[in-house]
Amino acid sequence: MAKTSATARPTITLRSSAGTGTSYVTEKSRRNDPDRLVLRKYDRAVRQHVEFRETR
Repeated sequence: MAKTSATARPTITLRSSAGTGTSYVTEKSRRNDPDRLVLRKYDRAVRQHVEFRETR
């Protein structure tokens, strides 16, 4: 099936708060998460779990 709406689940970039430049690319639901997303994920550059924040 084709995607119904590109605006309902936009593709976002999560950038590391450790300042290493590491990033993840994912999709989010605007209905469930209208604000900017913050997730704790693994940063390979510092070998730790750090906060990744949504960038636009």
